[in-house]
Amino acid sequence: MLNELKTTNEEELYEGESISQDVDDALITCDSLVKIFKTDEIEVMALQGLDMVIKRGEFLSVIGKSGSGKSTLMNIIGGLEKPSAGRIVVDGKNLSEFSEKEMIRYRKETVGFVWQKSSRNLFGYLTATENIEAAMNFTKRSHKQRHEKALELLEMVGMSHKANSYPGQMSGGEQQRIAIAVALANDPQILLADEPTGAVDSKTSAYIQDLFRKLNRELHVTVIIVTHDMKLADKTDRVVMISDGKISTEKIMKEQYKSKFDAMEDDYDMDVHEVFSVMDKAHRVQLSNEMLKAAGIDSNKVKITMEDGKLIIVGENSSH
Repeated sequence: MLNELKTTNEEELYEGESISQDVDDALITCDSLVKIFKTDEIEVMALQGLDMVIKRGEFLSVIGKSGSGKSTLMNIIGGLEKPSAGRIVVDGKNLSEFSEKEMIRYRKETVGFVWQKSSRNLFGYLTATENIEAAMNFTKRSHKQRHEKALELLEMVGMSHKANSYPGQMSGGEQQRIAIAVALANDPQILLADEPTGAVDSKTSAYIQDLFRKLNRELHVTVIIVTHDMKLADKTDRVVMISDGKISTEKIMKEQYKSKFDAMEDDYDMDVHEVFSVMDKAHRVQLSNEMLKAAGIDSNKVKITMEDGKLIIVGENSSH
C-alpha cells in the first residue's frame, strides 16, 4: 500500500518510589504529573498525578474525552508546557530543569510535531520541498544536504510528485503527508501527532494510519498519537485512555495481530487488544461508567471481597 521506505536512562525516580510500569529501555517517564491551569476566577486541574512509561520505539495512541488531559500530556511531552508538579524525564533528562534555550533545542532536535490543521504544519507560500528544507534551516546541514534530505523524505511519504507544489494545490491528506515529512526533517526520537486523521476522508485516513506504523518500524522513531479516531487507535500497539487527568485503561495489541498490521493486512477483527485497568501508586483503579452501570453500582460506596483468588466488587446495596 505504501512506497518502500528508505532509512538513512532514565534511572532516577523519586526516592523510595517507582512507577508501576517496567522502565527498562524507557524513553519517556511521566512521574506523578500534575498540570493546573489558572485564570482570575477558576483553576482547572488537567492532569492529576499521571504516571506513564513510554519505551523507546513504541507505537501508541492516547485517547480520552475532551478535557480529559490528553492534549495537555502531549504538550508536556513536546516541551510546549511544563508540569505544575511531578516530573517528565526524556532520555534521562528532566525537562522541568531545562532552560528556555535547552527547551527550544529539545523541540527542534528531539520531537517532531504533526498537527491536525495544515496551517500549523506548513507555510502556505513555500513548496513541499521548501517546507521540509525550512525545518532544517538552523542545522549544520549544507543547502545541498537539506535539499537531498527533503527529496528523500518526500519519497518516504509517497509525495515526490508534489515536490514543487504549494499546500494550497494539495488535498488535506497530501498536506498531512508533507507535514509528516516536515516533522521528520531533523531525525527526531519522538513523533507527536495531534488528531492527524481528523480532517481527511476514510481512505486517506487508512493510508496515514499505515504510514505511521511503517515509519515506526523502519525508522525506529517513537510515535505517540493523540486521537478520537478509534480506527487509528486500534492499529497502534498500545492504546492509553486518560480519564480525569489520569490513565484509567490500557489496551495492549495481541502478538498475533502485530505481524498482520506490519504487513498492512486488512484480515482482522476488532478484538485486537487486551484491555487492562491501570492501578496507580496508591493502588487505586478507575472503573468506567459503562462498567459501573453494567454492575448495577450507582453509589460511591462498594463492597470488595475475595473469592477463589479473585476480587469481587459489588454495590453498597447489592445482596450478592
